[in-house]
Amino acid sequence: MEVVDLRTSRDLQYVRDSEPLLRGVDGRLHTYVANPRTLTARSLQELKGQMSQLRPLLSVVEQYRLDLQTLATLRLELLNLSIVLTAIQEEIGAYDYEELQQRVLLLETRLHSCMNKLGCGRLTAVSNPITVRASGSRFGSWMTDAMIPSSDSRVWSMDGYYKGRRVLEYRTMGDFTKGQNFVQHLLPHPWAGTGHVVYNGSLYYNKHQSNILVQYHFRSRSVLLQRSLSGAGYNNTFPYSWGGSSDIDLMADETGLWAVYTSIPNAGNIMVSRLDPHSLEVLQSWDTGFPKRSAGEAFMICGTLYVTNSHLAGAKVHFAYHTNTSTYEYTDIPFHNQYSHISMMDYNPRERALYTWNNGHQVLYNVTLFHVIRSDG
Repeated sequence: MEVVDLRTSRDLQYVRDSEPLLRGVDGRLHTYVANPRTLTARSLQELKGQMSQLRPLLSVVEQYRLDLQTLATLRLELLNLSIVLTAIQEEIGAYDYEELQQRVLLLETRLHSCMNKLGCGRLTAVSNPITVRASGSRFGSWMTDAMIPSSDSRVWSMDGYYKGRRVLEYRTMGDFTKGQNFVQHLLPHPWAGTGHVVYNGSLYYNKHQSNILVQYHFRSRSVLLQRSLSGAGYNNTFPYSWGGSSDIDLMADETGLWAVYTSIPNAGNIMVSRLDPHSLEVLQSWDTGFPKRSAGEAFMICGTLYVTNSHLAGAKVHFAYHTNTSTYEYTDIPFHNQYSHISMMDYNPRERALYTWNNGHQVLYNVTLFHVIRSDG
């Protein structure tokens, strides 16, 4: 439409400029028709010259004819669009807000039911990265609530790994992507590392310069619980390969809340402990035998700990420890480390996706699990 408007304005000016010449030719033609004897060879030549000057008007008129066809087509499309929009409006108007909300909740419940029937499985592939946003510093963490089931759509972001206290809470993933509609939580105790997790409306994190775990409840804006993770190293004693006070990594999967850490008695090998989310007591622990300083990052899926061999370019999922059988295996599951420095990698069982903080970029990976479908019968 802008092109048509621009060309129409230009051509209309050309027609206006040609109007005196057109009137002159019209007058001379009437004169020659009324009195043919006045037409001489010279006047005929002059008339031909004037007619040649007016010849470009033919292409202008032809273009106007084509534009009229285009506008007629556009008018028909707009009429059809108006009919479709009216039908949509009538369909939406058939439901009130509460009914629509109930329909959405029902669909979410059915979706979770289908996902639960798939059961747990082993990781077989990681998708290409999906960059959601570029924000913050080189290190940080971001997450959604990992509790199943949950209709909570909030997103949390925690920039940095050292003595941070500021948590940004976004209303939806769309708001996080645009950096809008957020509130700020100022934690009473600073955090260490990037191994935080949100589980059932609470943030679980490692208190700075200690092996104390903290449960902070978002809605009440208060600390509900603090407990020491006995024997766990802290303050860069046993971090991941990238450092950053990543001694204690809290995470959640389909089976509950977990802590990944190490201690001097188990020679720096990764320990996995299942935690009670209400008391932060250790329910059970496993020594994986894998040195934590050789790990880039780690995450839990269906009770299995998966460990990457690096936080840099060329990283892959290299090791898996199965807590249900207390056995391990070496794996070779590549993934594209697009921004070359991962400082946080956590699995969200609600979405079956990996959340990563990669050199100031917030990135998602979908995962493929090999599993057996459960039957309710």
